[in-house]
Amino acid sequence: MEHLFPEVSWTGPGPAYQGRELPIISYITALLYTVFGWHDWLGRLVAVVFGVWGVFALHRLLDRVWGAVHAHAGAFLLAIMPGAVFIDQSFLPDPAMLSLVTTGAWLYVAYLQEDRAGFLVLSGLITTLGVLAKLPGIAVVVPMTYATFSILQMRGRLNPRRILQIVPVALIAGMLILGYYRWALYVGANYPPYHIAGSGYLWDDGLSKFFAQAFYIPAAWKIAGNWLFTLPVLMLVGIALLVTPPPPTDPARGKAPWLFHVWFAGAALVYFFAAREIKTNPWNFHIFSVPVAALAGRGLVLLSAIGGDLHSGSRSRWLRLAAIVGVVIIGGTLPGLQLMKTPYAQSGHELGERLSSVSKPGDLVVAVSTTIGDPIAIYYSRRRGWVFPPGGGMNDWSVLLDDGAAIDVLETLRAENAAWFGIAKNARDSKGRKLIEYNKGLITHLDKTAERVVDDDTMLIYRLTPLAAISSK
Repeated sequence: MEHLFPEVSWTGPGPAYQGRELPIISYITALLYTVFGWHDWLGRLVAVVFGVWGVFALHRLLDRVWGAVHAHAGAFLLAIMPGAVFIDQSFLPDPAMLSLVTTGAWLYVAYLQEDRAGFLVLSGLITTLGVLAKLPGIAVVVPMTYATFSILQMRGRLNPRRILQIVPVALIAGMLILGYYRWALYVGANYPPYHIAGSGYLWDDGLSKFFAQAFYIPAAWKIAGNWLFTLPVLMLVGIALLVTPPPPTDPARGKAPWLFHVWFAGAALVYFFAAREIKTNPWNFHIFSVPVAALAGRGLVLLSAIGGDLHSGSRSRWLRLAAIVGVVIIGGTLPGLQLMKTPYAQSGHELGERLSSVSKPGDLVVAVSTTIGDPIAIYYSRRRGWVFPPGGGMNDWSVLLDDGAAIDVLETLRAENAAWFGIAKNARDSKGRKLIEYNKGLITHLDKTAERVVDDDTMLIYRLTPLAAISSK
């Protein structure tokens, strides 16, 4: 039952349950840890396997909807888009989410085209797991609903009997999803540190704030154009949106030509309700990766086939295709990958490893990573402890406290047996304030009440004197 109580290591000695998505990647990785030991690459390997499968699932889905040529193009673009590459090698729930909902959509379209009930049941199960892995996956319900009416109507099978076959599966999936997320809300509301993952939703901020920020579209466009999809890919999407979808390759199977347009609309609907959360945590944009890759693949096929069909084998057309692919890779993918490979969290990583070397198992640590609120240093310390300032409830984890409040929190953590306090010297909060400059009073207090063990160009580490020893002085 542990997977129903998602727990983190960075809000104290525990238990530290939080309201979160079903931790599919974390759970699989934890099982691998029991066999192979603790290794970073295991979590990344699990994510990569999901990501590779997602490319295959998109290929099979595109083949059923738009044909083999578009399947090759769309899958190729999903495989090289820098944002997808970055996310699908990260220890995050998003690779599982996208892979599973894409597989679910593929199997569901196969069911609608071939009338195989096993595909319906399997699609319902896999899609449910995808949405449980990450809630933005719920966007897939929109294109699946469209496919139901489009394909069945063309095949002359849109009737109450057929709908009654689908409804029970949909209801069971909906109840499982609703039940789990209600449970997640319960866990987050009733167990310390009383935290539910995610923030910045329309119902939290209000419509007026979203309007005032233009639904964070300028920031979202910057993310999408700079590294997530890149401008060359978005230009291909724009070309695809200017023309109608390709005709079905096998009309007898039924068709859903607007499937990926509708998928994009479903993802946009999720964005409408969670714009600030998605902008703040860009990997939430991953639900857009499938329609963007599919539409960009359509644009690639259109440009490559100007003046004739690619199947004609014209050398000029294949050269044109190679040139377009070169522009996408050189003009978009490589700069995007370079941007994402910048080691923003390296000092937090190094701080965690240094805390691991100076502390002993069972010690509780407090760590301030490069980005205030980021638990990466706790993760690499292999200890339990706290980010600083510690969050919970409605507290903002990303903003520094003034010196008086920071010292009070430090002493509270010391009383809870915190043994080490580590600071990345480049640590900044969401307002751009640097801790070692903004909290000079805290540093002075630490120098008086703790032992400075490490002081180099990148970090400070203090061994905290136990509260009883300070009181006896």
